[in-house]
Amino acid sequence: MNGIDLSASSLIEVFTAEERPDLWKRSRSLFLDVWPEYNLHGNETPSYFGALFPRYAAFQILVVEKSSERIIARGRSIPFRWDGTQADLPRGIDAVGLRAVTGDARSTALSALAAEVATDHRGEGLSRLLIQSMIVAARSNGLGVLMAPIRPSWKDRYPLIPIDRYALWTRDDGLPFDPWLRVHARLGGVIVRPEPKSLLIEAPINEWARWTAMLFPDDGDYVFSGGLCPLTVHDGIGTYWEPNVWVRHDV
Repeated sequence: MNGIDLSASSLIEVFTAEERPDLWKRSRSLFLDVWPEYNLHGNETPSYFGALFPRYAAFQILVVEKSSERIIARGRSIPFRWDGTQADLPRGIDAVGLRAVTGDARSTALSALAAEVATDHRGEGLSRLLIQSMIVAARSNGLGVLMAPIRPSWKDRYPLIPIDRYALWTRDDGLPFDPWLRVHARLGGVIVRPEPKSLLIEAPINEWARWTAMLFPDDGDYVFSGGLCPLTVHDGIGTYWEPNVWVRHDV
C-alpha cells in the first residue's frame, strides 16, 4: 500500500483488499474473538459491513506478517457523503453505514468502522498503523477527511457514566483518559461529538442471556460484562444502543 511508512519494521506489509482480494477472503473468519459476543449481532450492521467487499475494497486494510502471510490486523472503513457540518454528520456507525450503502451522491469522506488487531499482537502499534492506513486510503481516493465513530476501550469499566461526560475525561497531561481516544489524539484526531445511540442491538432476552451469560428476570436496566452502557429489558426484548465518539482526522 503506497504512502505507508514501514521503515520501523521490515517484518510486516500493508495491503488493501483491492490489492490482495485473496487476503480479504481469508480474513473473513478472523478477529471474531476481539469483540464481545453481543457486539457481533447488530441489527443494522449486516447491511453495511456486508457491502465492504468488493464494492469498497480499496478502503479495507490488511496487515500481514511477511514471513508467514498471517493476517495480524484489519481495518474496515466505508466512504460516505458528508457536507462537513455537524448537522449533516450521521448519528453514529449505523447511520453512516446505511447512508453509505443507500445514497447515490458522490462520497466526500471516509468513515472508519473497525480496527481489529490479533490478540497476540496488541501493544505493538498496529491500531495506530490501521488509522494511518485509513488516512492514506482516504487521501488516495480523493476524500478530504477520515471520521471515526470510535468505541472507547475503557468505557465498559464505566457503563453508568454518560458518553458525553466520559468523552471529556482527560489525564494530567491533557490527553484523553480513554486509551483508544488517546491513540487518535496522538495522530491528530479531534473529538467532534459523542453519540449516545450509535449502534443498535435489539433481541429477545434469551439471546441476550446466551451472549452475556446473565439472566434477566424482570423489566429494567441491566449492566453486563463488556457493555458500554446498560441494557434495557422490556416485555422480553433487550434493547442496547452502543455509544460511540466521533473523531475527525483531516487527510
